[in-house]
Amino acid sequence: MTPQPQQFYEMTGPLSSLNKHRHACADLPDDTPSLCKIIQSTTLHIFWAERMGFPLSEQRQAEVQIRSVEKKLDRLFELDPSPLQVERPLAARLVVNCRDISLILAALLKAKGIPARARCGFATYFTPGKYEDHWVTEYWQAGEQRWCMVDAQLDDFQKEALKIHFDTLDMPVGKFIPAGRAWQLVRLHKADARKFGIFQYKGEMFIVGNLQRDLLALNSVELLPWDLWGFLDKRFVQLAPGQIAFLDEMAVITQLGDAGFELAQNMLARNEFLHPHAAWLC
Repeated sequence: MTPQPQQFYEMTGPLSSLNKHRHACADLPDDTPSLCKIIQSTTLHIFWAERMGFPLSEQRQAEVQIRSVEKKLDRLFELDPSPLQVERPLAARLVVNCRDISLILAALLKAKGIPARARCGFATYFTPGKYEDHWVTEYWQAGEQRWCMVDAQLDDFQKEALKIHFDTLDMPVGKFIPAGRAWQLVRLHKADARKFGIFQYKGEMFIVGNLQRDLLALNSVELLPWDLWGFLDKRFVQLAPGQIAFLDEMAVITQLGDAGFELAQNMLARNEFLHPHAAWLC
């Protein structure tokens, strides 16, 4: 039988399992604010490191290529074997990006028995007028019977620099744009595709990539932001009408919440071209 959404998202996926590090996380607090603080004090975002006073070597930047939470923790404890609750100096923090932070938070929440999932889309709060490539985490608020969205990347330093005034631990609708909504905004001519992306990478196919990533994340498979598969061997003008319609359907399914849970699973299961390379999940 297909598990209920909350049951499914309490289970780990191939990249979110703590495995041998479960014992290191057993004594962590089980509230989201505390877990976010722990992540923020043990990681260093690749795009914020220099602004925080620690320029990164190419070797350190390569840590964002580590796929699984288990291997990320391997590297973190290699840098500093202290318990996770101990704040690390910048040089001893794991170099990460937004995908990593969202996945690590989801993994820690799952370890505490709290359903959680990473989501891929675009943030409106990094660059005015732009929709910047981003990941966040959703977790199940059992007391309120709803999914709560968290941006664990936004520590005090970033919030001050970006002048963030909303609650990053319970984000209001519209601050983060799920990839499916981004696709719809462009399809309905309500937004310019050139405003979606990061650096020089932008446009319709960037949105398609994040839409595919969000579908897989809803299936507990959190790929790297630069993985290329599915439709990403094409240009937008090369997509056939049937492929556009398929992406329209994907955009709807990924925004249905629990009502789209089985649809998201079935869409991935029935379309082999969307399956990630097995080596990515090792």
